[in-house]
Amino acid sequence: MFNLERWQEIFETIRKNKLRTFLTGLSVASGIFILVILLAIGQGMQNGISSEFENDAANRIQVWANVTSEEYKGMNPGRRIQLDNQDYELAEAKNSDKLEYKSGVFSNWGVLTSYNGETGSYRVEGVRGDYQFLENESIVAGRYINQSDLDGYEKVTILGNRVYQDLFKGKNAIGEYISITGIKFKVVGIYTDPGGEREETRMFIPLTTAQRVFNAGNNLRSLVFTLKPEDKFEDAVAASEAFSNQLESDLKTRHTVAPTDERAINVNNSLENAKRFYDLMDMIRYFFWGVGICTIIAGVVGVSNIMLIIVKERTKEIGIRKAIGAQPLSIIGMILHESVFVTAIAGFIGLISGLLLIEFVGPLIETNFISNPSVDFGVAITTVIILVIAGAIAGFFPAYRASIIKPIVALRDE
Repeated sequence: MFNLERWQEIFETIRKNKLRTFLTGLSVASGIFILVILLAIGQGMQNGISSEFENDAANRIQVWANVTSEEYKGMNPGRRIQLDNQDYELAEAKNSDKLEYKSGVFSNWGVLTSYNGETGSYRVEGVRGDYQFLENESIVAGRYINQSDLDGYEKVTILGNRVYQDLFKGKNAIGEYISITGIKFKVVGIYTDPGGEREETRMFIPLTTAQRVFNAGNNLRSLVFTLKPEDKFEDAVAASEAFSNQLESDLKTRHTVAPTDERAINVNNSLENAKRFYDLMDMIRYFFWGVGICTIIAGVVGVSNIMLIIVKERTKEIGIRKAIGAQPLSIIGMILHESVFVTAIAGFIGLISGLLLIEFVGPLIETNFISNPSVDFGVAITTVIILVIAGAIAGFFPAYRASIIKPIVALRDE
């Protein structure tokens, strides 16, 4: 129920102690302001990292080979391991019930490409049809590589949007022929990639054609897979780890590599990486909450000290109230009202200031690891709850002290 007299008392108390109230309110407001900014940055970091993982399939597993680092079965370290079609076929046959998308990859960098007087040097990758989904690419014109292209060693190519703009300047490219290392390839598709321009400076051709054109035989640069989705993230991570470990073991056995050799066969598991990043983000978020709450606590301590001073200055008033019948709970309520009011007003100022700053500055912050920092509605409500609790805590101890003062002692206070 609205009590005008009670609010008049609160404003009068604040007026008398305006400097002290301002300073303590400022500390509470700054605490909430810092908490909001830190939480927004934490959300921005999570957005940035999530967008990095969205560039490719979420559960992508990529395998490539290097040189051995350990002696094994009479073979010296430094031996280069070469992946080939048999490695791909082995993984496919053994895990056919687990795999969603799959492809061997043969890459060649700096390949001279030309069309109608326009020339450029681009990366050419021989892949299978599933690679479109492994790279999370979108076809904007034409089609992607299909099984018929692979079986017939067809000379067809899919251009990245950047390559298309460089060579064709926005004109129709589907059905046109470009020269790749002096060999004519028919353009059958154009794609875009969420990774941006860097990922769109590539061209894709059928894997079988690439191995012939670049005299690669059966060699592959890498193997790429995704597993069928699981209902729970933890189950997906566990299945992905098990698959990665088994695949690494199988490849080491086939290529006579020591089981403890960590350099010869490299497996990059995006789900494992995502889990590590998300765990790190949780730790950072908890740290930010801790810093913000500690700052708020400092402000709460200041408010509590101010309320102790106010109680001391109003000792006679409290004694008179108790002498004419005021109950301890009413005394506690009087002090708590003032404490909650100060912290709530100061806290809302800090909250609104932080939200306004994020609203105007947040969209301007775009880096590889921070994207669109923001604070959602749930977090804003949480900070409001923290404000109420902080105000109650700040006022409780001074209020309790005031409630236990005996009227005769309070009236003798100088």
